[in-house]
Amino acid sequence: MEGTPVAVDAVREVGSETVALELETPDGFDALPGQFVLLRAVPGVDDQQADHDEDDVVARHYTLSSASVEDTFELTVGVDPDGDLSPWLAALEPGAVVHVEGPFGEITYEQDRDIVAIAGGPGVGPAVSIAEAAHDAGHDAVVVYQDDEPAHVDRLETLEDAGATVLFIDEGDEERLHEAIEDHLEDGQLYAFGFHDFVTFVAETIDDAGGDSDEALIENFG
Repeated sequence: MEGTPVAVDAVREVGSETVALELETPDGFDALPGQFVLLRAVPGVDDQQADHDEDDVVARHYTLSSASVEDTFELTVGVDPDGDLSPWLAALEPGAVVHVEGPFGEITYEQDRDIVAIAGGPGVGPAVSIAEAAHDAGHDAVVVYQDDEPAHVDRLETLEDAGATVLFIDEGDEERLHEAIEDHLEDGQLYAFGFHDFVTFVAETIDDAGGDSDEALIENFG
C-alpha cells in the first residue's frame, strides 16, 4: 500500500458523529497547520502492512486539526455510519496502523500573525489548529464557526478562556455569519474552511464588506 505506515495513538469523540484520530508522527513529517494528508487503509483488515489489492484500498483526504506535529498529529474525522472508511477509523484502537501521504497544501499558518479562521462544519479542524497555533505564538485569534452540532467545543472554549474570540453560529443563520465576518474583517489574516457553498458565501461576504477575498486563504472541501 502506498504511503507511510503510522500507528494510532488515540481515538477520541469530539462531537456528534465526529472523532479526533491522533497518529504518531513519522520521521521527516514536517506539517504546518492548514495542511492535509491522504490517508489510506483497507477497512476491516487487521494487517494494514500486508500486500493488498489496490482495489480494496480506501483513500480520503483529511486536514490536520492539531497545532503541532512534534510527537503526534491529529485528524478530525466526520463519521458517516454508511461510509466506507470513517466508521472503521472511529473504532480503531491504539496501536492500529494506517498509511498516510503528505503533507500537502499551500494554505498554511507559520505562527507569524493574528488570524481570523472561519469554519463551516468539518472546517473546524483546521480552524481550531490555526487558532491554537496563533495563541501559542502570542498572536490574537478569532474563530467564526457555523454548525448546528459543533465539534471541538472544549478546545474552542479553552481558547475563549485564554482571550481568543470564538463565535458559534447556527446553521442557516447567514445574516449572523455575514455580520461576524464583517465585524472581524480587519482583525487578522483571513482563513476559511468548509464545503463549496459555505466558502463561496464567505468569499462573497468578504468582498461585499470591502475586503479582498483573493487575499483570504480559502480551502474548499468540495
